Amino acid sequence: MSTIAFRKGAVIGAGTMGSGIAAHLANAGLEVVLLDLDAEVASAAIGRQLKAGGFMLPDFAKRIKTGSTKTDLGLLADADWIIEAVAERLDIKHALFNAIDQVRKPESIVSSNTSTLPLHQLVEGLSPALASRFLIAHFFNPPRQMRLLELVSGPKTAPEVTAAIRQFCDVNLGKGVVSCKDTPGFIGNRIGCYWLAAGLNEAIKLGLDVEAADFVMGKPFGFPKTGIFGLYDLIGNDLMPALIRSLQSSLPATDPVHAYAAEPELLAGMLKKGLTGRKGGGGFYKLSADRKTKEVIDLSTGDYRAQKGVEAEVQEAAKGDGRALLSYAGPAGLYAKAVLIRTLSYAAALVPEIADRPDEVDEAMRIGYGWKYGPFELIDRIGASWLADQLKEEGTPVPPLLAGATSGQGFYRVEKGEKESLTEAPSGPAYSPIPVPEGVISLAALKLKAKPVTQSEAASLWDLGDGIGLFEFHTKMNVFTQGLLEAVGAMVVEAPKHFSGVVIGNEGPAFSAGADLSAILALSEKGDGAAIESFIRTGLASFNAVKYAPFPIVAAQFGAALGGGCEIGLHAHAIAAHAEATIGLVEVRVGLIPGWAGIIELLIRLLEQGLAADVAVAETLERVLGAASSAGAYDAQARGLLRPTDKVTMNRDRLIADAKAIALSQKAAFKPFTPPTFTLPAASLLEDRLTALGDKLAPHDKEIGKVLVGVLSGSGAPISEQELNERITKAFVALALTQPSRDRIAQMIKTGKPLRN
Repeated sequence: MSTIAFRKGAVIGAGTMGSGIAAHLANAGLEVVLLDLDAEVASAAIGRQLKAGGFMLPDFAKRIKTGSTKTDLGLLADADWIIEAVAERLDIKHALFNAIDQVRKPESIVSSNTSTLPLHQLVEGLSPALASRFLIAHFFNPPRQMRLLELVSGPKTAPEVTAAIRQFCDVNLGKGVVSCKDTPGFIGNRIGCYWLAAGLNEAIKLGLDVEAADFVMGKPFGFPKTGIFGLYDLIGNDLMPALIRSLQSSLPATDPVHAYAAEPELLAGMLKKGLTGRKGGGGFYKLSADRKTKEVIDLSTGDYRAQKGVEAEVQEAAKGDGRALLSYAGPAGLYAKAVLIRTLSYAAALVPEIADRPDEVDEAMRIGYGWKYGPFELIDRIGASWLADQLKEEGTPVPPLLAGATSGQGFYRVEKGEKESLTEAPSGPAYSPIPVPEGVISLAALKLKAKPVTQSEAASLWDLGDGIGLFEFHTKMNVFTQGLLEAVGAMVVEAPKHFSGVVIGNEGPAFSAGADLSAILALSEKGDGAAIESFIRTGLASFNAVKYAPFPIVAAQFGAALGGGCEIGLHAHAIAAHAEATIGLVEVRVGLIPGWAGIIELLIRLLEQGLAADVAVAETLERVLGAASSAGAYDAQARGLLRPTDKVTMNRDRLIADAKAIALSQKAAFKPFTPPTFTLPAASLLEDRLTALGDKLAPHDKEIGKVLVGVLSGSGAPISEQELNERITKAFVALALTQPSRDRIAQMIKTGKPLRN
C-alpha cells in the first residue's frame, strides 16, 4: 500500500484530454490546478467539461483553479501529482518538464499523458531527482468514463512512485490500471489501431458494404456495435491516419502495421471533402438531406447511397460464437477471417513485448476499446489450433505463445479453483495464476473455488468470509420476478444461520433494472388486479424483511439500480454505490408509482435532511412524479436517494469489498430500524405543487400526480408506515389496470424508451 497522500493535482494542457483529466481529479476530491498557455483557454475548458459531463457533480468544478503557464507555474509548488497533457512534441515537453522541475516540491510525482512518445525519450535530459519521480500515465478519452489507464515506468522511476500512482488511479479514480512496456502505442492503441487499419483496408479490398463490415466486426465477436467504420467516424477520420502513421514511424519495417495504408485513397478523397466523421457532419455514415434516414459511403465509388440491411444469410452465419462466420463462403466471411487472423495473430506475437501477460492485454482491450473479449479470450473462443492452422496455410510464422496455447488448454484454464493464463517463461510458455488486486473481491473468482450456501433459480447466497454473506440475483437484468422477491424474503430468514451480515450485490450488467414489467403487463391485460396486488405485497413483505432484519444488510449498487433496484437499496441499512451508478425511482415512466415503499424511504431521507414535514412530502411527490434517474452516485446523494453516510466507490471492481467492509463495521453496534410514523399535509398543498408543474407533465402524468396526492395527503394526524403502504398498494394496482399505463409499459418493453401519453 502506498504511503503517499494525494491532496492536490495539477494538469498542464487544457485541451479535451487535459481538461477531462482535471475534471476527474476534481471528482476524486482533489484540489486541482489547470494551466494552459492562455489562462482564458483553461477557464473556457472548465465550461466545456461542465457541458460534456466531465464532472460527477457541477459543484466539483469549483475545486479547479485555472491559470497560465506563463505566469502561474508557481501554483504547482504544493501539487502532489503534476500531469503533462500538451502537444505530442518532444521539444515542447522537455522544456515544460524542466520548468516544472524548478517549482515542484521534491516529493511530487510528474507524469505524461502521451500516447505516442516513449518514456526513455521523455526522461532524456531530466534531472536525476525528477527522472526518479517521473512516469507515463496514459488516460483514455473521456477520462471520467473510460476506465483504462496505461501505466509505464522505467528503470529510473522509483518503485514507490509507480505503486502510489497505481493505487490512487485504481482506488480514487476508478481506473483499471494496466502495466505496459515502453513500446509504441503501449497496448490499447498498438492493437486497436492495427485492428482498425486492418478492418478498413480489408473491407475496401473486398468491396464489402460498410453495413456488412460493421455488422461482422461488431456483435458476432464482441466488438463495439460501431464496428470499424462507425468507430472511425467517432474517433475522427482525420485523426485515425495520424495515429496509424505514428505507429508506423515508430515501429520497424518488419512490423505488420506497415502492411496497411494509414490513409487509403478512398479515405483521402473523403477528407478532401471534409468528411471527418461525426464532428464534421458526416463520414462513412451521415444523415440524409431530410435528416430522416442514414446514408453510407459506397466503398467502390466513394459516393453516398441509402443505408441498407445486412443479408439474412450473413446474420444467420453470425449467430453463436462467430466461428460459423469465419467459415462462411461469402465476402462477409472472407472479411471476418482476414481481419480476425491478422489482429489476433498480431496480438499473440506482441506478448511479452508490450506486456508480460495475456490477461493484461485482454483487460486493456476490454476496458480501453470496449471489446467484450480480449484478443486472447477471442482466440480461445474460436480455437487456438484453428488460428495456428490458418497461419501455417498462408506460410506465416506461428507466434511462440500461440503455439504453446495449441498444445495446452488455450490461453486460459482453471486449475484448483484458480484462473490461470499462459505466459512466457524461460523454459517456454507455462500457466500461472492471474493475480487478484489487494482489496478486490471477485465473485467470478469465488465461483471457481466455492459453491453457494443456498441457491434457487432466481438467486444465490455466497460466503464472502469473516461472517459476511453475499446475496446474488441472477434473473435477466436482475429484474424482480415473483421468484426473486420470494428469494429475498427467504434470504433474510436463512442468512442468520450462516452469517452476521449480508451484502446484496452481483457482477451482472446491472444491479437491477426493477420489477418484471412483462409479468405486470400480462396481468394487467387480463384485468387480474388481485394477482398484481399479490405481486406487490410479496415484494413489500420481502423488502420490509430486509429493512427490519436483525443483522446489517448492505446494498452494493452499480449500473442501473432503477425502480425496484433502487427501492431495495433504500431498504438496506447502508449502500455502497459505484460512482457511475444510475439510481432512480422511475416507475412513472411506465405509468406506475413505486410500489415497494420507495416513496416512504425517499420521504424518510428528505426528513433526515431537516426539511419540514409538509415540504418533504411535497418534494417527495415532485421527485417521484419526475421519475429522474441519477447521473452517478454523487448525484443520487444530491437527490436524496443515498444518505450522506453511504459509500461512493470509484472502482466498480472494489464495490463488493467496500460493501463487505461496511457490513463488518456495523456488526458490533447494529440496531434494527424502528417503524416510523408520518404527518401528511392537506391535499390542497400538494395540489398546488402539482398545478405549478403545469405543462411539464404529460396528460397521464397529471393523472398519476392526482393519485400521488391521494396517497401523500392527510389530516395532520399521525399515519403509520403500514397504513401508507396500504394506500400505495391500492394506488399501484389501480394505475396498473389503466390503458395509458399499459401503453407506457408496452412501449418501454419494446423500445426501452418512455411514452409521454
